[in-house]
Amino acid sequence: VQLQASGGGLVQAGDSLRLSCTASGGLLSTVVKAWFRRGPGKEREFVAAISSKAGRTDYANSVKGRFTISRDNTKNTLYLQMNALKPEDTAVYYCAARRTTVYDTTSYYTTGQYDHWGQGTLVTVSS
Repeated sequence: VQLQASGGGLVQAGDSLRLSCTASGGLLSTVVKAWFRRGPGKEREFVAAISSKAGRTDYANSVKGRFTISRDNTKNTLYLQMNALKPEDTAVYYCAARRTTVYDTTSYYTTGQYDHWGQGTLVTVSS
């Protein structure tokens, strides 16, 4: 299984970016997926998660109202639309996937729940 993230770049505060993450290698398209990020000198942190058919999404408080997670199961692709970017959003963004379609409402935000990880894409937001 491979997760290929793309779409990162250098933008100014207030700009938008859309990240994509395409899965290959036999990963079921409807498994639970998420985005995490690791900022400079920080631990990896949860950003957003989405259930198998996008019926449920959850966000970190720091991105709620600015970021939108979505998925296209026909393309086995996960997206993260990021609007109103701030310098503190600067990080390497990682997509992640579980092996299951079951959305655990008590642990979707923990790294240990995810079995597969992309290589990360760097987002840099200048002030």
